[in-house]
Amino acid sequence: MRRLAFLLLFCSANAMADEVVNVCFNYGCAAEEVAVFSEVRLAWAQEMLATADTAARERQLLSMVTGRLYLWAGQQTAIHADRGGNFDDEGVRGAMDCIDHSTTTTSFLRLLERRGALRFHRVLDPVQRGWVFQHYSAQIEEIGSSLRQAETEHVRRFAVDSWYVDNGRPAPVIPLELWQEGNDPDV
Repeated sequence: MRRLAFLLLFCSANAMADEVVNVCFNYGCAAEEVAVFSEVRLAWAQEMLATADTAARERQLLSMVTGRLYLWAGQQTAIHADRGGNFDDEGVRGAMDCIDHSTTTTSFLRLLERRGALRFHRVLDPVQRGWVFQHYSAQIEEIGSSLRQAETEHVRRFAVDSWYVDNGRPAPVIPLELWQEGNDPDV
């Protein structure tokens, strides 16, 4: 009986493990620190996303959850000083450019995906726009409800671009075609 109790305790402790994510900052990922997300906080994020009944609703919730992950990471790392864009926090330790944001946001999204929190989207590698003035963003792709749908419909991709907002604010989720054209969110 003791062995069974120990085994159950061991298994539940492993199932309730905190998650560690590397957060990069100081422009071009020049610096990196670790943020630890507790199981309680991750469960909150998963419960929020689980309420989505459509892809559009999941994107709305993903915007909010991504902002919250940044807020929690900012409580543990220098990124609490980050402000939207590149000018309001220039030279401040913890400031993030679009490379920092696209890398860190992709890490947050992959964490959620790995935990099964995304039902309507999958996470893709960061995306770039522009050649002279480049800008990077995390991106997601809407998952078709069937293979036939995926073959007949345009693939819907979205930029998840937290660079535009101060740390902890909801991350804008923009149709990729609009983002690629330089249509920035009204924040």
